[in-house]
Amino acid sequence: MKEYSFKINGNTYKVDVQKVEGNMATVSVNGTSYNVEIEHDITGPKPVKPVHISPATYQATPQPAPVKITATGNDTALKSPLPGTVLEIKAKEGDTVTEGQTLMILEAMKMENNIDANRSGVITRIIKKQGDSVMEGDVLLTIG
Repeated sequence: MKEYSFKINGNTYKVDVQKVEGNMATVSVNGTSYNVEIEHDITGPKPVKPVHISPATYQATPQPAPVKITATGNDTALKSPLPGTVLEIKAKEGDTVTEGQTLMILEAMKMENNIDANRSGVITRIIKKQGDSVMEGDVLLTIG
């Protein structure tokens, strides 16, 4: 009749449905035959009851666009190279840092990524905090 491939707990099973009569079916799982009971009849589509949806009775409130943060004056923005979550901040505002020093740990795709200073200087502003989600290009902090 029909052949299916199921992946259960990482294992692939080839299931061949050989015969269906009422709520009983004969199936072959990886070459071994089984008689199984079906909880509901699967031989045809069920009638669908029409659904009535009332019109919306609420009014959406416009939200202001997010503010784009950029570095000012002699400050240099340190931007996120990829989307993720800030796991740890290893410096604070006012700290003197050197180029290449790890300032944050960013988790992306279950991997920890060091976010290093892109120049030497003093941290003038930390914009993202621990636990914040960030997108690629978001400013994490500024170095003056």
